[in-house]
Amino acid sequence: MFSPYYAWANRRGPADAEDYCAFNIALYGRGAARWAMTERGRHALHRSEDVLQVGPSHLRWTGDTLVARVDERGMPIPRRVRGGFVLHPTAAQARTYDLDVAGRHRWRPIAPLARIEVAFDEPRLRWSGQAYLDTNAGDRPLAADFCSWNWSRTGSRLLYDMKMADGSERNLALTIGADGATPFPAPPPYKLPKTGWRVERTTRADAGAAATVETTLEDTPFYARSLIQTVIDGEPLTGVHESLSLTRFTSPVVQLMLPFRMPRRAGPLP
Repeated sequence: MFSPYYAWANRRGPADAEDYCAFNIALYGRGAARWAMTERGRHALHRSEDVLQVGPSHLRWTGDTLVARVDERGMPIPRRVRGGFVLHPTAAQARTYDLDVAGRHRWRPIAPLARIEVAFDEPRLRWSGQAYLDTNAGDRPLAADFCSWNWSRTGSRLLYDMKMADGSERNLALTIGADGATPFPAPPPYKLPKTGWRVERTTRADAGAAATVETTLEDTPFYARSLIQTVIDGEPLTGVHESLSLTRFTSPVVQLMLPFRMPRRAGPLP
């Protein structure tokens, strides 16, 4: 959905989304930071009920376990990213949530609670811990219906705050349990510091409490990923936060910058 090549192709007429596929791999940590997002055409796409493969990388459901194998080349520094993970859901969520009134954009937190085992050869790392799995789907470009959104997963809480293209605002606040996700009253909004690229970040916190940015993991002209700390229902929480500006994303200048982080590979593989 963030492919500049797909956006350019749609200007000439409806483009086939399956011809613009990529695995995005982001690893963080001293000595192990990697970013890979190589786009490939439909010749590299293979999928079935249990498998999604794009080029040399794939996701595969084996029973209730999700297994990933990654073999990519990082950008902008062309270092190899090779390894995989095994994800075991511990809380399943069957419901899909509409993000807009018309239901054109949908979100499902498939496994809001999960365990994960990660093993990479390049860079060499091993770890296990908590995980989260969700999916988004849409019938038209995000910028047609959204100006921006802020999403976060902090402890057992999921927060989704959206500014729509028509000027309205929508939000979802869910708490995660063994039986999935259930709504809860969203606490007041709290403004976080802007990123280095001046992208606005907001989250939610109890009245009178403060939220802070622990570290910024991704800082781009239209998107930021951060670790934050906040307080909800009196509980101090640490979690992952994402901010997205669709107004920035659609800027012609930003579109021209994207291929430096997202190259496109044509022709047969590997």
